[in-house]
Amino acid sequence: MVIMSAMLRFASAFPILLVAGLGGIVPSGLVSSAAIAADVSPWSGDAPSSARLVGAKARDGATGRMFRAGVEIKLKPGWKTYWRYPGDSGVPPALDFSKSDNVKAVTVLYPAPQRFADGAGGNSIGYKGDVVFPVHIVPQDSAKPVTLRLKLDYAACEKLCMPAEAQMELALTGAQGTNEDAVGRAEARVPRPTRVGDAGIPAIRAVRRESGAGKPRIVVDVAAPADQAPGLFAEGPTADWALPLPEPVPGAPAGLHRFSFDLDGLPPGAKAEGATLRLTAVAGERAVEAAFPLD
Repeated sequence: MVIMSAMLRFASAFPILLVAGLGGIVPSGLVSSAAIAADVSPWSGDAPSSARLVGAKARDGATGRMFRAGVEIKLKPGWKTYWRYPGDSGVPPALDFSKSDNVKAVTVLYPAPQRFADGAGGNSIGYKGDVVFPVHIVPQDSAKPVTLRLKLDYAACEKLCMPAEAQMELALTGAQGTNEDAVGRAEARVPRPTRVGDAGIPAIRAVRRESGAGKPRIVVDVAAPADQAPGLFAEGPTADWALPLPEPVPGAPAGLHRFSFDLDGLPPGAKAEGATLRLTAVAGERAVEAAFPLD
């Protein structure tokens, strides 16, 4: 299986997992009845967290049919889990769809996260409360149903972190189900790809690299609604980059918010020159992301 995971930055607009599978021959009426009766998998796990797959309506486009689903994680009050880049501490989710049937490619999307204290003097990036990760599936044969089989490894944390594992299976026919709103809301919260300098709100208006006596630093100006203080997150081109969380700093032009972070946390032997960073700005329920090449 060839994997372009969420942690391999900029391979495409979204992280993609390519999986090989063989579509079994299943009577269509039987699968449709099962989908209507149960468009969710059973919960996997127990307190303080559990996970399940939920189905949503397929979409037909110029490139063919795309099945839709979501990975829902339910957390006890006060507990949290992590984004694709967890920040100063934490464990990102790892999703393995390799045992699925009639699946050519799976794209896992990540709703806009939030920043929170990790209890050890640092800050992590993730989600408090329940979260749904949207999943887009390209089938091998669009005329046949898809069976998703997922092995999910993640962490659930309160004061201490607990590793969690979930095994899930769900047959998808592409029919409208009871979870369309939940998956749609999660899709709407996925950061929208943009370019540095775009005019919308929120937007990443300007980015520059500054040199000084210490490590180089990156300075970013963000536009956000007047009543919402934005957050900013920075990722390197691969999972082993551990960039600091951007911090608010003074000096922004009128109507903008300025952040900066040291160009630190590179893996051994890596060079900044020629690498591309991914910057994600979050303001309320809306978020954007943009690439910044370190020339």
